[in-house]
Amino acid sequence: MVREFKLPDVGEGLTEAEIVSWLVEVGDTVSEDQPVAEVETDKAVVEVPAPVNGTVREIRAEEGEMVPVGEVIITFDVEGEPVEPMESDEPAESDDTEDEAGVESAVSAVDDADDEPAESGTATKGGRTFAAPSARRLARELDVDIEAVEGSGPGGRVTEQDVRAHAEHGEEEAETPDEDAEPAVKSATREVTDEPAEHEVTEAAGAGTPSVESADRDRTLAAPATRTLAEEEGVDIDAVPTDETRDGEAFVAPEQVREYAEAQRAAQAADAETVAEAVDEVEGTEADRVERRPYKGIRRTIGDAMERSKYTAPHVTHHEEVVVDDLVATRERLKATAEERGSRLTYTPFVVKAVVEALKEHPILNSQLDEENDEILVNHYYNIGIAVATEAGLMVPVVENADEKGLLAIADEVNELAGKARDRSITREEMQGGTFSITNFGAIGGEYATPIINYPETAILGLGSLEQRPVVEDSGASETPRTSGEAASGEVVAKHTLPLSLSIDHRVIDGADAARFVDTLADYLENPELLLL
Repeated sequence: MVREFKLPDVGEGLTEAEIVSWLVEVGDTVSEDQPVAEVETDKAVVEVPAPVNGTVREIRAEEGEMVPVGEVIITFDVEGEPVEPMESDEPAESDDTEDEAGVESAVSAVDDADDEPAESGTATKGGRTFAAPSARRLARELDVDIEAVEGSGPGGRVTEQDVRAHAEHGEEEAETPDEDAEPAVKSATREVTDEPAEHEVTEAAGAGTPSVESADRDRTLAAPATRTLAEEEGVDIDAVPTDETRDGEAFVAPEQVREYAEAQRAAQAADAETVAEAVDEVEGTEADRVERRPYKGIRRTIGDAMERSKYTAPHVTHHEEVVVDDLVATRERLKATAEERGSRLTYTPFVVKAVVEALKEHPILNSQLDEENDEILVNHYYNIGIAVATEAGLMVPVVENADEKGLLAIADEVNELAGKARDRSITREEMQGGTFSITNFGAIGGEYATPIINYPETAILGLGSLEQRPVVEDSGASETPRTSGEAASGEVVAKHTLPLSLSIDHRVIDGADAARFVDTLADYLENPELLLL
């Protein structure tokens, strides 16, 4: 028994996915739940398990192919059940016969032409066209009905070349009436043609090839066998050059037809080679200068989300620079202790804790807009998204209930989620449900930016590079005596500063709300001991 396995919906609302790689080959023995393929959704790469114990019978999708959910991607011969025979790959035999000359040969050619499509059509089994996955993908791209394509592969299997040929010439051939047999039949009953041919073959073969000399006559004398030969060679007998005459009319012999047909074929071959070289040269030049990358998968999903956010929510960005000398010192003191406990303590957990406390004081920034019901949803839970740069693009894992976790717990979770995002093992659930996001573009340089909100959230905080910068001591500082090494009021000194860029959805959050939020956040970052209260 053959078990077909369809691409499942490996994510909420998924309509298609890309086959990243196959982990098995045809003939491999597999066990139930054994991973057989890696599939990329719009969020992550997931493994697809085998549904049965058995043997891989056929793989119906290629690596890199976008496959709709519900389409069969692999089949199995189930263990312990009878194995169905594979379809033979032997091509169908044709029964074409030809006569030497005369009316019989022309009629035979007509009959054979009429019969041929029925014998050389696309191979099917149970109504299904057999085609390579790449051919099916190309057919979708070119809007070609795969069922209508005649296959040239083993057993009539449809190849990419078949699809391209059908797309380029199918309609043209369908619209052109089959007139090839009629002149041959008429030539058996008269020596002189009544109407000039249209010279389609001659023009196509000789286009751009002046070395092939062609005649242009309205009338030609030729024996019936000669006319039949011309039909078989695909040439217009009125275009065959000749110096011979009969009764004042041009006369063509069989040798002249053969010579003309050979000259045409040689000219066509030369033209094809020249065109191919020109195309290769152009394509090679383009490939050297421009690299084409597919816009799909996670990259496409990120783009769609950014577009929706930017064109839906009116963005306003508030910038501020915060002095964080105490934060730097606190982290240095705790870093060794964190390492002893198996944790890597970065500045991110401090920022997460500070953001949560600031959101508690300014809850409007922990919200989203329900456009369908015309309501603003203010969240009283704190799921903080942390943007992570990966090879596939920016992903935003979510630290759930960050208000209930300590610094080391947040540090461990952020490091784990970031690692899973980079190796593409993160799940959709781990990137959903955020209420506020943080992005750290300062890790690779830069001070300020305009982060795009992770819609449907209403705010996102961007962190610039934390480094020493010149800062003017507050002129309103206390008049108490300065200790040794302390800067005087108004003096420019070097201090650790952290640039902040807060983007808000101006439909929900006012500029004043954003400014007050940043002021509160700055207090916690400048004085991290406040996080202990």
